Amino acid sequence: MFLSTMATAAQQVLILYLIVAVGFAADKLKVFGQTTAKLSNDLLFYIITPCVIIQSFMNMTFDVSTVKSLGIAFLCMAGTLTVGMLVSIPFFNKCNDKKAIFKYAVNYGNMGYMALPLCQAMLGNEGVFYCSAGVVAFNIFSFTHGIWVMTKSKGKTSFDFKKLILNPGVISVLIGMPLFIFGIDLPQAFDTAVGHVSNLNTPLAMLFFGTYIANTDLKKMFTFKENYLVAFLKLLVLPAVMLGIYKLVGITGTLLSACMISASVPSANNTVMFSAKYGKDTGVASQVVAFNSGISILTIPFMVALADVVDKLSLADVFSRFL
Repeated sequence: MFLSTMATAAQQVLILYLIVAVGFAADKLKVFGQTTAKLSNDLLFYIITPCVIIQSFMNMTFDVSTVKSLGIAFLCMAGTLTVGMLVSIPFFNKCNDKKAIFKYAVNYGNMGYMALPLCQAMLGNEGVFYCSAGVVAFNIFSFTHGIWVMTKSKGKTSFDFKKLILNPGVISVLIGMPLFIFGIDLPQAFDTAVGHVSNLNTPLAMLFFGTYIANTDLKKMFTFKENYLVAFLKLLVLPAVMLGIYKLVGITGTLLSACMISASVPSANNTVMFSAKYGKDTGVASQVVAFNSGISILTIPFMVALADVVDKLSLADVFSRFL
């Protein structure tokens, strides 16, 4: 059962990374490069990804249990981010100015470009629905704790509260929630248009990511021992700890799978963007993101399959088999 689930998850991850390979090749062949991808990034960030989130709300039926699950999904992601902070505390403290990059990379996963597409591919609209709650939690933590991590060494700890609220993840949830709660049926033409735009999310996100990796010094990134530690903590330790917590508090089914995907994705592209904004080494940030993104091809299917197995076991079985 474990190997079957892992194979299914691996196939979905492989499909995504094949599209990444197309983006990589397109950049090397100068057909579609990183510069073009950066210019197009706002289209993905401000239009396409919000459509994915809004569509997931439009396609869910309102009931008390679904609302409860949405709230739990938010708390699960908030818990994941909190545990990520704690996990990173003992590490990287001797890395001087680079420690902020590594600590941020351990804590913040690629929600927009990896978690949402994976939930969409593996779990459908219900998975995206739960993942969207994680996107909101990600934005709240990223624009508060994330900024603090990047700026505390320079004595700057100001938060941009406007970005905390006025960002695509939060706004799209605020638009989608009334449609979900009141069961509003939009005109068929509008619904279809949103669906078509949403379908662009996965291929474009992966193509852009491919051009991003194509401009990273792939040989050099294997020489940094910190990259291995970030990957170990982000891709194995954090999701394993969260799986245990999720099981203890009774998270099951699609909600568990969505939460585990969100906890298992590699470091966020924000690692690079925040590094650039706050004067950190963007080369190091690019390498750490590219490094654990490559390893995640193996670790994401493993963690998702492990979650599926644990989901089917009682707590007594879990303790007897894994402890």
